[in-house]
Amino acid sequence: MVASSGVSAIPWSDIDTIFLDAGNTLVSMDFGWVARELAERGVACEVEDVQRAEAAARPAVSEAVSHAGATEGDDTFAFLLRTVLGRLDAASHLEEERRALLAHELAPVLRSGGSLRLWCWVMPRVPEALQALRDLGLRLVVVSNSDGSVEEILTQLDLREHFEHVVDSHRVGFEKPDPRIFHHALEASGARPDRTLHVGDIYHADVSGARAAGVHPLLLDPFGDWPQVDCERAEDIFNLAERLQALRG
Repeated sequence: MVASSGVSAIPWSDIDTIFLDAGNTLVSMDFGWVARELAERGVACEVEDVQRAEAAARPAVSEAVSHAGATEGDDTFAFLLRTVLGRLDAASHLEEERRALLAHELAPVLRSGGSLRLWCWVMPRVPEALQALRDLGLRLVVVSNSDGSVEEILTQLDLREHFEHVVDSHRVGFEKPDPRIFHHALEASGARPDRTLHVGDIYHADVSGARAAGVHPLLLDPFGDWPQVDCERAEDIFNLAERLQALRG
């Protein structure tokens, strides 16, 4: 696990509940589908290239969230795609205007089947990590900005059984970074904020939101794209589970 200098310490021995974001924490977009749609539009790339570009785009997406105050919506998704294209080597020859047009063309295509179709990849080692966390006696709760489908997605991908509760922003009426979504999760689970860790991939949604609710944050940073943030980081939740296993014997 990596940590930035000057981070606020997480009281690891006191943590008994873990809140987890869904997108890019448990599940990811179907990057194979994204790569195929790009290839049909003259941008040939490997699946791994799209995955890497998406991770590299997160700091810019986070900055946009800090101004917009939300992560859901067509405009935000088109901005994400445009930012990904800006970090994709295969699209580097395109002018900014062309990338923007391509993103706006792709957004409705990728959303045409709904979140169940797009967010359908279980991230590597997630089932093993969730089981390891549960074996340590930790309570797991999903806290996700979504369109009302996150519980169905987790059920479809055989992950739902690991969680005591699933909190979907569309269903509760508050999106991260609004601390009220965390307050809702705390009340539903009976967890104490000072004994709860929230794990997610967007600083201004996950870290800022958790802190506003008094919950300890951890940012997922698989490729080291967030070296200056003032919070602890991990590559993925398997990396987090390994650390907790080592700390708790």
